[in-house]
Amino acid sequence: MSRRRLFVALRPPAEVCEALLDTMEGVAGARWQDADNLHITLRFIGEVDRHMYADILTALESVAMPPFPVEISGVGHFEGKRRSTAIWARVTPSPGLAQLQHRIEMACRLAGLPPETRKFVPHVTLARLNSGSAPIGEWLAAHGRLSCTPWLAESFALYESDLTPNGAIYREIHQFP
Repeated sequence: MSRRRLFVALRPPAEVCEALLDTMEGVAGARWQDADNLHITLRFIGEVDRHMYADILTALESVAMPPFPVEISGVGHFEGKRRSTAIWARVTPSPGLAQLQHRIEMACRLAGLPPETRKFVPHVTLARLNSGSAPIGEWLAAHGRLSCTPWLAESFALYESDLTPNGAIYREIHQFP
């Protein structure tokens, strides 16, 4: 039986993606994201079979709320053991974003998924780092005041993630208003 690796996300509009792409340089060894891979993950689902996939689609179709503004302001990074693992653009927390993320989490649990245990940190990943990546301090300082034009989130999407030797390839498979 075929399995799919899934996540739920918001996609920034093209002009925001362009602004983010303009920041993607200056850290040797960083694996910068492609424009098509820029998103705000609302819920990582992981690998599911076709039955769970159908249950997830049905549950996500029940998520409804009015559009809300989304804004990017600042940058940050995630750390693993003794080194940074990713750099990202910070998404300003907002009641609308928190409510949407919570409703998606509840829908995923209703579909039979276990609860997400990681704290929701709204962000757009810009680069993945490894032990060979250069230090990021100068990049973080240079882009600390990053700000993009706010946009109205009017839909979210279910994505499939295919892992390849060159990184993940994301494909939108269903959009929800």
